[in-house]
Amino acid sequence: MLEQQQLKRILEAALMAVGRPLSVQQLSELFDPEDRPTTPDILDTLKTIAEECDGRGFELKVVASGYRMQVCEDLAPWVGRLWEEKPQRYSRAMLETLALIAYRQPITRGDIEDIRGVAVSSQIIKTMLEREWVRVVGHKDVPGRPAMYATTRKFLDYFNLRNLDELPSLADIADLDTLNGELDLDTGEFSPTPDNTESEAEASDEHGDNESSDLALNDDADDSIELKLTVAENGDDEDEDNRDPNFPPETLL
Repeated sequence: MLEQQQLKRILEAALMAVGRPLSVQQLSELFDPEDRPTTPDILDTLKTIAEECDGRGFELKVVASGYRMQVCEDLAPWVGRLWEEKPQRYSRAMLETLALIAYRQPITRGDIEDIRGVAVSSQIIKTMLEREWVRVVGHKDVPGRPAMYATTRKFLDYFNLRNLDELPSLADIADLDTLNGELDLDTGEFSPTPDNTESEAEASDEHGDNESSDLALNDDADDSIELKLTVAENGDDEDEDNRDPNFPPETLL
């Protein structure tokens, strides 16, 4: 049986090296069967690692797919200077669409268009599918059977969320600057090369992105959402259901 200190060093090394979230099961599989620590031992060790990160420049973050070592959010302004490229900014239309999927899922493209009052560009849907932020979860039982979209586990990981319950309440959001802060979008993770996401102009709907900033996210809401999000690319993860309210740690075992 491994000593506690050695187990901690192995888990720390794995989390630092992989650059993406790891579940308890994945961490357990690092060990030979005869030396494999129990799930409680791994969870206790992860708790110790998280506590020892307090006050350091990095933290152990729990997201939908598992545990991830990352730079502390408040250090992003300094660490970001290691890369010359500015973080990718996404079009207003794309972010409005993503917000609607997150809060109203499952939802069809037609439903999104009805709420936004403008057509949704095919490129916007394609980009979100390629980034694995959303996926098709079924088809609405109406003529044409349009696809219904929902967010993925990768969406949660990307925005430092454990589950959808951690999304800020719509009643608490006046604009996307508020949402930006609530979601901790400056994750401390940076991409050394620009990603391939379309520019704001390319992602904008051909019908125009100059529509009113008012976006009703529920039947009674008339809060304006000022859409300004800056995000950075995370590692790959499994595209599984992200609606488990018991996470963590049950869904990580």
